[in-house]
Amino acid sequence: MRTSRRRTRRGTLGPGATVGAHGLTAVSGAPVAVPDRDRLTHVQFRRFAGCPICNLHLRSVVRRHAEITQAGIREVVIFHSPAEELRDHISDLPFAVIADPAKRLYTEFGVESAPRALLSPRAWGPTARAILRSAWTIARGRERAPARRPHGGRLGLPADFLIAPDGRILAAKYGEHAYDQWSVDELLELAPEHHCRQDPVPKERHE
Repeated sequence: MRTSRRRTRRGTLGPGATVGAHGLTAVSGAPVAVPDRDRLTHVQFRRFAGCPICNLHLRSVVRRHAEITQAGIREVVIFHSPAEELRDHISDLPFAVIADPAKRLYTEFGVESAPRALLSPRAWGPTARAILRSAWTIARGRERAPARRPHGGRLGLPADFLIAPDGRILAAKYGEHAYDQWSVDELLELAPEHHCRQDPVPKERHE
């Protein structure tokens, strides 16, 4: 599970680093291999269970998940909450969700927490939209409210990695605030450049 580190000036992993084989377990109990031997893997580092900002972004991923899989990409989403907290929040997500409460993967990939996650003015608009959306869905019983004191805190920063089957990091993004991540369009633009297979990708089972 070693990762060879080609780091940027900030000490974060950049394209050219190699991720060792990780045998992870999804919150559902399903095994998850990172990297995937047949497809590109999009690893998303999110925040805490029930995070309104994370939910706002993940809804866009859910809506276009078929496009993502057809582009030859497998989604793997990591939270720094325990599995028991996540289960109430992810039942309708069609991709693997990994609990990393000890932040071992966060440390390995150089994903940080910082006050700018919420203090950056660029985060204020998305945060307001996310909170309004979350309040609406919670009031109608469609979502569970997050814990008042979420495990790992509220200052996590997102990060995205596109990883080849051989473990090479092909592209990476470290968020400067809580809603600074690849959009689905940005992810799909990266896929043709690094596409690993041309045959149709089988539909993923729920994880």
